[in-house]
Amino acid sequence: MLPKKKWTVLPPPDKEALEQLSLELNTVKNPYFLQLLLSRGIKNFNEAKAFMLPEMQSIHDPFLMKDMDKAVARLGQALENGEKILIYGDYDVDGTTSVALVYGYLLEVLGADCDYYIPDRYTEGYGVSQAGVEFAKDNGYSLIISLDCGIKAHERVAWCNQQGIDFIVCDHHLPDDELPEAIAVLDPKRKDCQYPFKELTGCGVGFKLLQAFIEANFLEPEPLWDKIDLLACSIAADMVPITGENRIFTYFGLEKLGKNALPGIAYLLQTAGKTAPIQVTDIVFSISPVINAAGRMDHAHGAVKLLLAADMLEASQLAEAVLKQNQSRKEVEKEIVQQALEIFHKDSFLPTAFSTVLFHPSWHKGVVGIVASKIQEHYYRPTIILTESNGQLVGSARSVKGFDIHAALESCADLLIQFGGHTHAAGLHLHPENLAAFISRFDELVKKGLSENPPPAELLIDLEIPLSALNLAFHDKLLIRLSPFGPGNMIPLFLSKQLFQTAPPTILKEAHLKLFVQDRPENPTMEVIAFNLRADFYEGLMDAYLNQKPISLVYHVEVNEFRGNRKLQLRALDMA
Repeated sequence: MLPKKKWTVLPPPDKEALEQLSLELNTVKNPYFLQLLLSRGIKNFNEAKAFMLPEMQSIHDPFLMKDMDKAVARLGQALENGEKILIYGDYDVDGTTSVALVYGYLLEVLGADCDYYIPDRYTEGYGVSQAGVEFAKDNGYSLIISLDCGIKAHERVAWCNQQGIDFIVCDHHLPDDELPEAIAVLDPKRKDCQYPFKELTGCGVGFKLLQAFIEANFLEPEPLWDKIDLLACSIAADMVPITGENRIFTYFGLEKLGKNALPGIAYLLQTAGKTAPIQVTDIVFSISPVINAAGRMDHAHGAVKLLLAADMLEASQLAEAVLKQNQSRKEVEKEIVQQALEIFHKDSFLPTAFSTVLFHPSWHKGVVGIVASKIQEHYYRPTIILTESNGQLVGSARSVKGFDIHAALESCADLLIQFGGHTHAAGLHLHPENLAAFISRFDELVKKGLSENPPPAELLIDLEIPLSALNLAFHDKLLIRLSPFGPGNMIPLFLSKQLFQTAPPTILKEAHLKLFVQDRPENPTMEVIAFNLRADFYEGLMDAYLNQKPISLVYHVEVNEFRGNRKLQLRALDMA
């Protein structure tokens, strides 16, 4: 029975470092937990305290961000003069939570004369659109604040300058060498920005603008912190590292989600059956897809209205349409993934290529990003999914470890109309006649970038541990203290070897597996769940059970709670 992925176990920590940390944390003696701390760069008491007990006071001074003083001054001027302010955001979770945060605060707390604008994914596309800035001019807005977009809106900002409309950019994407000529450009990824934390979301940059305004005007911070659950949702959905400031924001955002979430989010959690404590995965799988679905299938205005809902009654009414859009999204996505896999298998070039670029003119533009992620997971290679829109090919790109897909698109810039994004994910537009040349060049770049050897999918294992070390206390008193989990602080992944099944493996819902294992006859049996692994492992597991062969498992530790009974459960990701 062969594993599906490459297993890489982190090297054990230095013995002296382990002993020193044990001395400093004299109440924590579990060597496995101490090893988990060390692998996260935590070497002493103060670092452990800051990590496990985040404090709001530890967030950075917002005025360390380049142009923050200019942004605060211009916002203050607009409020003092009663100017009309337009909050402009993207149509994904980060963009819509950004708008709900900034617009909601300016309107509810400061009484600003403001409104918001979300571009239509299909008629306007990503970023600041000409239709959007013309809307601002036609309706008398003198200040635009863009959120989660705008860092490359050179032409739109210049047009606004000509019309007498000022612009404040709040973005977190990589800028060009030249910046838009806005009143202020807030982006921690600016080369000349000394802000200590570079991985804020667009919503995070908007939060820092409001934090700075509050400090400059000696206002109470509580009304802003009351919207911290919006910021936590943006962090979880945008898959930014949950380290540094993001860890603090997520920690307190999850706490608020569990106690008194904003009505729109509370209704989605209730509908999904999620109760406190809320985890990052609850946002990723139960909230983000629903909010995203509004902009994918129709218009993201519905998502913003839901996030701004004043009470649960209004939230329930607004959520109905968004939940229907999410159901439609699921059906469309499933169909396109199946079609993409069929195209891959019938193609003469793709099976031996280093990348996957798939195109179909009728694929739904709103779900190509999700499909790109699914196909990337399936073949584990840089992947681009394209469809046709307004005479252009538009799509989304997803990468693998060790390959900068944004840099690759830069090397194909002469074949593209536009592109933008991050190291691991990007969006792009190109003319249909350039598709063949683009596929060829992109594949060559991937081949060179990955040293002509596509990497296998890899599981980075925190440590090898005996089953006897696992119990509810280990989970509740230790593992939970490492949360919130996400990029930069992934949920611990364990390896246990020489395990024997105490019962034959069973199949759940035709796709999943359940098995029971123990390492020694005198030790308790542990229940294991393996989602979507039936096809890969059922026969091998049955053979191992019948012939009493030992198996190895790579897994997360979780708690299964049913009717008040709690028990430890292993969620297997791979086995051998």
